Amino acid sequence: MKKLLSLLLVIAMMFAVIGCGSTDSDDADVVEEQEVEEDAGSEETDVPADTEEEEEEAETDTPETDGDQIYAMITKSAGNPYMERMASGFEEVINGAGYEAIIKHPTEITAEAQISLINELVAQNVSGIAVAANDTDALQTALTAAMDADIQVVSLDSAVNADSRNTHIQQAGVEEVAQSLVDSVVDLTGGSGDWAILSATSTATNQNAWIDAMETILEDEQYADLNLVEIAYGDDEYQKSVDQTQALLNNYPDLKVLCVPTTVGLAAAAKVITDEGLQGEVIVTGLGLPSEMAEFMGEGEVATPYMFLWNPIDVGKVSAYTLIEMVNGDLTGSLGEVFTAEDGNTYEVTDDGSGGTEIVVGPPFRFDATNIDEWKDVY
Repeated sequence: MKKLLSLLLVIAMMFAVIGCGSTDSDDADVVEEQEVEEDAGSEETDVPADTEEEEEEAETDTPETDGDQIYAMITKSAGNPYMERMASGFEEVINGAGYEAIIKHPTEITAEAQISLINELVAQNVSGIAVAANDTDALQTALTAAMDADIQVVSLDSAVNADSRNTHIQQAGVEEVAQSLVDSVVDLTGGSGDWAILSATSTATNQNAWIDAMETILEDEQYADLNLVEIAYGDDEYQKSVDQTQALLNNYPDLKVLCVPTTVGLAAAAKVITDEGLQGEVIVTGLGLPSEMAEFMGEGEVATPYMFLWNPIDVGKVSAYTLIEMVNGDLTGSLGEVFTAEDGNTYEVTDDGSGGTEIVVGPPFRFDATNIDEWKDVY
């Protein structure tokens, strides 16, 4: 009996020990699980806090990031040295400001070719477009669509109508250019005789504006002895300008001066005069690039004693400065606005005389034997 009681007591004690061991183990497991859950809960609490801060920083930074601004320039045509230099100035300013520049050269000197490029840029959602127009009015629908899409638009060198842009970048005042050209014709003809104009295209707005202003000036009685025999068009194509020059020489044997307000035409005309050995007999003047005209200028009997222009690089630069100001909300193109560009110069938005506004880069500059060597390596 005693042995049986002892056995039962041992068995009871074993169950008690086993029960206590199980409770301790379970309690330890529960504690570990709670610690893990607390740690996990702590991590879940920290991660969203960091993420929210990063998102807030990203949202704050995004509006201040201008790297996605894209500015485009459409020239009159491909292969035009004047346009290429103007585009280089535009690109220099845009890239220097940390933005992307796109230069588009139409394959043909037509409004249709430019319209196609404008539509491409609108679809690309660029920030601003600068265009040297091949036609005053034909680009209006395309450019209006661009402005409706919140794209800033300026014309440069050759203007579109006032409804098609925010403002125009004028290389020099129309009256100033016209008066300089008329004065040169008076000087080189001696005040009388036959002279002709070789222009770019018949629809080029800058050419037409200068020629119209010249004709208005010539109405004054003091110019009565000057005989403008023809206004010819070389379409800013070198070979066509050569052909037109030769036709003028053949048709007007008493021609004294050929006034050419286009860089492509001036170089072509000067080459014809030089090749024909007519230096001193028929004089060529107008608007030209020093790098292209240096060989036809200098002392003695030359095709071109002097000419005028401005720096096309500066025209491109001012266009870029203007668009950046507009895109960043500091300029609208309204009459009377003034801004100081990164080049340190102050520019004013003035009346363009045709219902719109313009920004004039500066007056025309005279190139002659005294300074052509200095400028020929510049542009």
